[in-house]
Amino acid sequence: MPLDHYVTLGRSGLRVSPFCLGAMTFGEDLGWGSSVEESQQIIDRYIELGGNFIDTANFYTKSHSEKILGDHIGRHPARRDRLVLATKFSGNLYPGDPNGGGSGRKSIVSACDNSLRRLQTDYIDLYWLHNWDVHTPIEETMAALEDLVRAGKVRYIGVSDTPAWKVAQANVTAQFRGWSAFIGLQVEYSLLERTIEQELVPMALELGIGITPWSPLKSGALSGKYTRSSTEKPGRGVFLEPYLNEKTFALVDELEKIARAHETTVARVALAWVQGRPGVTSTIIGVRRLAQLEDNVKALEVKLNADDLARLEELTKPTLGFPQNMQPIFPAIHNGGTRVNGVQMPPSPFVIGAGEKPY
Repeated sequence: MPLDHYVTLGRSGLRVSPFCLGAMTFGEDLGWGSSVEESQQIIDRYIELGGNFIDTANFYTKSHSEKILGDHIGRHPARRDRLVLATKFSGNLYPGDPNGGGSGRKSIVSACDNSLRRLQTDYIDLYWLHNWDVHTPIEETMAALEDLVRAGKVRYIGVSDTPAWKVAQANVTAQFRGWSAFIGLQVEYSLLERTIEQELVPMALELGIGITPWSPLKSGALSGKYTRSSTEKPGRGVFLEPYLNEKTFALVDELEKIARAHETTVARVALAWVQGRPGVTSTIIGVRRLAQLEDNVKALEVKLNADDLARLEELTKPTLGFPQNMQPIFPAIHNGGTRVNGVQMPPSPFVIGAGEKPY
């Protein structure tokens, strides 16, 4: 599957590439990341390969990421209109200003106008709530976003790093009031981070929200660079070092075996696993170097078989808490030992016998 085999995001008509280009690394303002020149090369190559989905945020690299995108594509309408440009609000860029961030109306309207200015465009294709603001009623957030959609400044809205119950509340509220609802869910997802499978993934599947995972390589832990014998010093160590442990190394060992069988790399296998998960629409790949983009995109050619998936499942399957841990016994309670949807259900110990009646 190449980048130009587009998929619709959630229950919407928005067509996006199966891999989204993450722009968090555009700019060297935080001491790491891509130079302006290399960022532009990465953008050009991604588009050349057929990619159309680019994701940033108002405070990535102190807002320089948005400016790099604006300088390179925003001022060229014909090029801009062929892309799905996504950015986020919530981050506060202004010390001492309590309304400089968050999800209140004042903050959202200001953040949107500033992002439009930096991106040098008059509309944002997909505007993400970056993370849940516990101090703002979700009705206020959704109403403000609806106003931006009606004003033509935003085409679609999405949500990132927010509990499942709050996302569900937001979308049900929006649907009852005739407002725009979230079509995308951006969350961390990888072989080392599967806790979203407890609540967020089932919610997204039920509500028709497309999942766009971030950090599919767990900050590089699954890039293939770090093994038991590796001497490479981790970059951005605060994010990576906690995961350089026996569990990760055992997983990397298995990924290496699978990669050899498919004549590919560890990183591509890890990316292919994420992209193949239920509910996942477009996986965000964040790259700092052009060579990383070229390598990661080839993960779309990797097709994992049932044995590959079973081996990875054995090493990484999460322990799901209540009520998911009760799920195996529910069919027996519900269906009385009958066949439902082609599956024979086990009998329940609570079923009454022939000739008996319930009390």
